Amino acid sequence: MPTVGVKRDKLFERLGRTYTDSEFEDLCFEYGVELDDVTTEKEIIKKERNTVLEEANEEVLYKIDIPANRYDMLCVEGIARAFNIFCGNIAAPKYKLADMTGKKPLQLVVKPETALVRPFIVCAVLRGVKLDSASYNSFIDLQDKLHQNLCRNRTLVAIGTHDLSTIQAPFTYEALPPEDIKFVPLKQEKEFRADELMQYYLDHDQKLKKFVPIIKDSMVYPVVYDSKRTVLSLPPIINGARSAISLDTSDVFIECTATDLTKAKIVLNTVCCMFAEYCKTPFEVEPVEVMDALGKSQTYPDLTYRQLDVPLDFINKSLGLSLETEAAQKLLAKMQIESRASSAAQEGTLSLLVPPTRSDVLHACDIMEDVAIAYGYNNLKINVPATVTQGKELALNQLTEMLRQECAMAGYTEILTWALCSKAENFEFLRSQDDGNSAVEIGNPATFEFEVCRTTLLASALKTLGANKDAPLPVKLFEVSDVVMLSSSHDVGARNERRLVAVFSNKESGFEVVHGMLNRIMEILGVPYKGSDPVMESRAGGSYHWEQSSEAAFFPGRQAKVVAFGKVVGHFGVVHPEVLEKFEIPYPVSALEINVEPFCYDQKYKPLLVTL
Repeated sequence: MPTVGVKRDKLFERLGRTYTDSEFEDLCFEYGVELDDVTTEKEIIKKERNTVLEEANEEVLYKIDIPANRYDMLCVEGIARAFNIFCGNIAAPKYKLADMTGKKPLQLVVKPETALVRPFIVCAVLRGVKLDSASYNSFIDLQDKLHQNLCRNRTLVAIGTHDLSTIQAPFTYEALPPEDIKFVPLKQEKEFRADELMQYYLDHDQKLKKFVPIIKDSMVYPVVYDSKRTVLSLPPIINGARSAISLDTSDVFIECTATDLTKAKIVLNTVCCMFAEYCKTPFEVEPVEVMDALGKSQTYPDLTYRQLDVPLDFINKSLGLSLETEAAQKLLAKMQIESRASSAAQEGTLSLLVPPTRSDVLHACDIMEDVAIAYGYNNLKINVPATVTQGKELALNQLTEMLRQECAMAGYTEILTWALCSKAENFEFLRSQDDGNSAVEIGNPATFEFEVCRTTLLASALKTLGANKDAPLPVKLFEVSDVVMLSSSHDVGARNERRLVAVFSNKESGFEVVHGMLNRIMEILGVPYKGSDPVMESRAGGSYHWEQSSEAAFFPGRQAKVVAFGKVVGHFGVVHPEVLEKFEIPYPVSALEINVEPFCYDQKYKPLLVTL
């Protein structure tokens, strides 16, 4: 949880009253935040440096722990606004875009080369801003807090704020070789070339040093120019000195460059909504037109109120309450969630408008939580459950542990591998095609090794063999774990499937070894081979057998598919030489992979696995 330090007296001034430390701690608890510490700047310096600085400020500071998803409360403006609305002192403000009728908005053009390094940018303008030293410091501090939290140390988003009177629109967002970028950076007096500046920060600036690796090795660096080729910023590192904001700044141009457009929009909305209260027209933001690399125009920020319908019955059942629609709406108003007129509300559904500051509201559960906070956790009644339950291990996990023990007793060594892998390992290395409809893809993978959720355990087992090619032969490995498959019938669009993989590597293929492993597993599971025991087949409701198959990962004619209870549950065979070459395995390998979920049943063969 991020901790926000605010000056107590300034906060009380905004709240319109004073509190004792105990009273304010109670208010924080009621709202779902925590007063972590009451201190002073002097005490902080004493703790951090083990020295007393006489000239240090002794004004009381409140350090407040804020939930990691409440980005609108990372500054004193947001905290005071949230508390005032919660206490009924003020109504929630209406965030809106300035009326641009008859006016042409400022424009920023994105060049195609930015796709190589940092492809997205969103912008806005705050007009007629009046900042004093306290609000100026809060403005800077909010940017730092967002950089540390939502922006993931500027890797996802970097914020740039500029004095609009010192620059000239239209702006361009470009990506150029570092030797072609020259400007005077913030807090410097001489001009630097971009690559020289990176080295300077590595050698002399401990704060900016940690951001340099984000772009240092890139062929091109992102840069924002105005129409006169004045450098506004070199994201995500530093702004230009020419456009630095000050207490005299009246119009603020905000740009957020990003590798994640959704995060960029949230950051821009947060900064604009928090400090639009200082604008000439409070809570009004001037939009900026961004022309992307394909020539498509988009206006930012998007201050649209999102619509969300939540069943009132869901809230009441979750909290043990019996709230009427009007009562629930009043509670949500304390949490900045508005209600909208709708016939659905008469049918037991709350029709709500979520403001752009509440990006944390994603689901009905979030609305239920806000109702609980506004109602008061201490006011919720503690009820004894009507039913008695007893916790126990999931049946599928019990089955998994049994199989692990049996595989180990068969002489196999267990491995535990990543659930993420590269597209090549999951498809190309196994001689299969990615149809785009089977694997869950990672939106912004940090490395090419973690691009998709695996759809097979075989690739992970073979990768492990390849990494241990010097191990004494024979090598026998197994893993019982989950794969992830796309599924339109599940709420999240995907489902887990528990599988078992076993691989055998030796100077000879050892097909009979994995075949024997299959028979042993089926024996343990109590599944008879087809035609071997009619009584057991009748009792189990089926049997298993193998049939000819044509899996690309296995050698033709030396493979089979496993059929149990009339369904294909797995495959086994000799791994194809081309697959071995991809995984750099020097010896022949035989492998078995089966889905174990169909065998999750009790002694009477009654299924125990409930598919959600």
